[in-house]
Amino acid sequence: MRVFVTGASGWIGSAVVPELIGSGHQVVGLARSDTSADALTAAGAEVVRGTIDDLDVLGNTAAASDGVIHLAFKHDTAFTGDFQGAAEADRRAVDAFGDALAGTDRPFVLASGLVGLLPGRVATERDRPTIDDSPVSIRWATAQAVLALASRGIRSSVVRLSPTCHGEGDNGFMAALVAIARAKGVSGHVGDGTNRWPAVHRLDAARLFRLAVEKAPAGSVLHGVAEEGVPIRDIAEVIGRHLGLPVTSVAPEAAPDHFTWLSRLLGLDAPSSNTLTRELLGWQPTQPGLLEDLEEGHYFRTPATTA
Repeated sequence: MRVFVTGASGWIGSAVVPELIGSGHQVVGLARSDTSADALTAAGAEVVRGTIDDLDVLGNTAAASDGVIHLAFKHDTAFTGDFQGAAEADRRAVDAFGDALAGTDRPFVLASGLVGLLPGRVATERDRPTIDDSPVSIRWATAQAVLALASRGIRSSVVRLSPTCHGEGDNGFMAALVAIARAKGVSGHVGDGTNRWPAVHRLDAARLFRLAVEKAPAGSVLHGVAEEGVPIRDIAEVIGRHLGLPVTSVAPEAAPDHFTWLSRLLGLDAPSSNTLTRELLGWQPTQPGLLEDLEEGHYFRTPATTA
């Protein structure tokens, strides 16, 4: 297959590209900079220049491909205060892909998220989010729109990713927690820290995206979850031990000051299952779990940033 991948040089994309190529597929990667283009060329992918705002580029490249994996999202925009703007740009890109692929029976795989889907209960692939006026709901509505593309002759699927896709080189939530612990002099968790986050290694996630584009049935919801739920307190304890810092509880009302932008997410209880995904695609995570990965020490070798 000739697969068009957006976000191809990003954290997940840079694992998806070699996963696809290693399985005999051709990859066309979207690159918005010379650095990204060089990285994709070095990985063996063809490069198309542009951003997810270049709707003609997206549509034309999708039409010339055998399938699309859409990983790109304006995270820099989202985490600097305009999540709604980032989500709206994502929806426009999805609509462009839908128009390009309609009636072809080609696969279209969207990366989405799990946090907040079903707080306090184990979320399964059958659960659907409540759509309201919140910015996060805009992104969930986009995922629902992708599933609906099955009715337009597209083999569409959505991969709901764990909040942390970990591995060496990760500069996401785990790196941010390490940086906050260094800055505050304590490794904290909200309340008693028993709330859980699902987790997946980026290499396991990459394999799931490859399986999805190869054989996920139209309208499938898939969970990029290797571990159903890792208690945040356990994460804090590993961080504290590696940094030689005390582990402490942070009261919910003090969390915004202590954890800044991460506070809204860190206190959520978001366990999620992968049972249906494994049964449907034969996906079996094989990489280290989150705590094992933290114990490897690569998160602590150089100071991380909270930016």
